[in-house]
Amino acid sequence: MNQNPENQSLSATAQLAIELLQIASVTPDDKGCNQMMMDRLNAIGFNSEVMRFGDVNNFWARFGTTGPVLCFAGHTDVVPTGPEENWQSPPFTPTLRDGMLYARGAADMKGSLAAMVTACERFLAQCQSDGTTPKGSIAFLITGDEEGAAINGTRKVIDTLQAREESITWCIVGEPSSTETLGDVVKIGRRGSLHGLLTVHGVQGHVAYPHLARNPIHQAMLPLDALARESWDDGNAAFPPTTFQVSNIRSGTGADNVIPGTLTAAFNFRFSTELSEDTIRQRTEAILDAHGLDYTLEWKLSGLPFLTRSERLIQAVKDSVYEVNAVNTEASTSGGTSDGRFIAPTGAEVVELGPCNATIHKIDEHVRLTDLDELSLMYQGVLRRLLLT
Repeated sequence: MNQNPENQSLSATAQLAIELLQIASVTPDDKGCNQMMMDRLNAIGFNSEVMRFGDVNNFWARFGTTGPVLCFAGHTDVVPTGPEENWQSPPFTPTLRDGMLYARGAADMKGSLAAMVTACERFLAQCQSDGTTPKGSIAFLITGDEEGAAINGTRKVIDTLQAREESITWCIVGEPSSTETLGDVVKIGRRGSLHGLLTVHGVQGHVAYPHLARNPIHQAMLPLDALARESWDDGNAAFPPTTFQVSNIRSGTGADNVIPGTLTAAFNFRFSTELSEDTIRQRTEAILDAHGLDYTLEWKLSGLPFLTRSERLIQAVKDSVYEVNAVNTEASTSGGTSDGRFIAPTGAEVVELGPCNATIHKIDEHVRLTDLDELSLMYQGVLRRLLLT
């Protein structure tokens, strides 16, 4: 049965999540989500700074002026909804059904953002009540450009912070890391992502006169197969073996009696710390050259692999998860990329902890309502373990 959240008795975390979810902040337009978060943070003593690059609003907020710095990172932008008529309820009308909160961005990742804010509200209120002072600073790095091009978002904020020698010690990214139960998996690293766009040059002609043409489709098949069959590495204790996947192939004129003149193939490497970007490029081009291919190849690096080794951060996260729901956390590097790839190279230790990811980017995206409150308590536990002990 559908229930209007406004008619329910909801926690502060759920209420803030609903307020954020009502905003159709399809990437890269945050449509006021950032300001909503800044208002809440400013009210508890944070100094917030808007950082706009191109058409993207980002913000950096900080409580305290000394190190170490524990940063909460995330994004207010969401992916498009898809056909809205396929949703059981309107994607930007947060709806409760059977203990689940449905809306675009519920799991990825406005639920996490709400949990971060309320965790800080309770933590700082408790510090004031106890007469204690955090041993360091709390920060927020929030972007509206994670689901899109990711050019004018976290990457640019980090460049700005580095230019003024402002650094992050520990970072909690709110990406949906969990699988079956909240906190059962956290990400302590991510594989690198390297894209290639291959153009194979042939000679267009009539299919009845192949000796007067050169078919780029025929030419491309063997080298692409060789790339797919290549064993790139064996992985290591933290990462699975590197993978190669072709994602798109385009060729042909649309006519069935014409040999095309070109073929383009897009592919991606998800690579471990066993390989460098340069090594992958060199080995790929060597395979293409060995097949005598006439080609051009464009490369784009989305991010290098990173791995968090800080036992203090990882243990603080694991202990906070167990304290809330008695789950023993698995530390993983699986999955896609996140904005952690821009933060980790600065020397920051990064862990991703967020809701279950089964419905992210899907029709009827949702999050378990109780998970929002538990996630907020987990974030508060990390604050306590890192900044009060």
